[in-house]
Amino acid sequence: MDLFARQPVAQPLAARLRATSLDEYVGQEHVLGPGKPLREALEQGALHSMIFWGPPGVGKTTLARLLAKVSDAHFETISAVLSGVKEIRQAVEVAQQHAAQYGRRTILFVDEVHRFNKSQQDAFLPYVEDGTLIFIGATTENPSFELNNALLSRARVYVLKSLDEAAMRKLVARALSDPKGLGERHLSLPEESFAMLMAAADGDGRRLLNFLENAADLAEDGGEIAVASLHNLLGDTRRRFDKGGEAFYDQISALHKSVRGSSPDGALYWLARMLDGGCDPAYICRRIVAMASEDIGNADPRALPLCLAAWDAVKRLGSPEGDLALAQAVTYLACAAKSNAVYLGIKAAKQDVAEFGSLEVPLHLRNAPTKLMQQLGYGEEYRYAHDEPNAYAAGEVYFPDEMEPREYYQPVPRGLESKIREKLKHLRSLDSSSTRQRRKR
Repeated sequence: MDLFARQPVAQPLAARLRATSLDEYVGQEHVLGPGKPLREALEQGALHSMIFWGPPGVGKTTLARLLAKVSDAHFETISAVLSGVKEIRQAVEVAQQHAAQYGRRTILFVDEVHRFNKSQQDAFLPYVEDGTLIFIGATTENPSFELNNALLSRARVYVLKSLDEAAMRKLVARALSDPKGLGERHLSLPEESFAMLMAAADGDGRRLLNFLENAADLAEDGGEIAVASLHNLLGDTRRRFDKGGEAFYDQISALHKSVRGSSPDGALYWLARMLDGGCDPAYICRRIVAMASEDIGNADPRALPLCLAAWDAVKRLGSPEGDLALAQAVTYLACAAKSNAVYLGIKAAKQDVAEFGSLEVPLHLRNAPTKLMQQLGYGEEYRYAHDEPNAYAAGEVYFPDEMEPREYYQPVPRGLESKIREKLKHLRSLDSSSTRQRRKR
């Protein structure tokens, strides 16, 4: 026997169990259920270009293949990771040949379509427009940010969801019973083992079947897939966390909104989710420092140095020890008095800077380190606040001559800012009663 003879490569379980009919397809009832938009389009034969947007392993490729089968269309597929304009043109030529020779429509399925740049995406437009292609793109990223508006306007977006428990159970039941799967091995899966697999798969059907196949390799025919073997197999399996995609920004948004909404429990949950998914703790540190100024500000000035201290602790300790410092910081932020007065104040000031341009600094606010500057009037009539009653020069103006004074900073009646609010109210009352008038130069 030739040990080096080429042996056929067995397909993975997920590939062997790929649905071959809509009845076998699991999940996505919100678009494929009775009366739902995609189901109606199929039943009416009104196939159209579309984008499937959803996380990995929810059936985007399988659904595209089924649409081609149900509608008796030729199916072409390219991957944006490996392809370019050359492959797009080749697919168009194939589609034109099938239309001319067989009168068949062609579905062009583009996996990871967000990987194409804008000019590559434009290459599809004329052929989608004239009906040469029925375009189906699959993406894990938000199409609003990653796809051309021109392409989006010609395709309907369908949001595909992570597989729920019911869909996962259907997948497992079929895998254990179907002869193409593991049916001939007569394996059983206890409920506790299923729960472990489902948690590890995190809504990803392909991941679930891969874990199940690996676990089955460790079990004896006719036996059960035991919890102990799953512990060894799964290890510290990470939940889904795309370090730069939609899930990334959704989760940091949820953490920020939990802090802003004074929910320490919600903040801890999303912090734990991000850490569990492998998010760089330094990124979280940067974001919580920003939260300390944006959402707490001077209502509790201790928040900012606490977040900086947590950042320092993370750098010194690493994970998991540094995670505790992050937890301390986000719970403090969530429980602290809230104010966005600093955020709104600097935002309003920046708007005025953009509107008024580079206005001159008034002479009385300029330094006069040289004799010439003194002769030109630099620093004249400036009132040194420490020489004034209560160290406050009532009525003094600190804005350019061409601008009316503004009140950008409006402290809220919470935390320390309530005291700042009272002080500023008193000082502004002194300004209004002062006899000093704005100088006109």
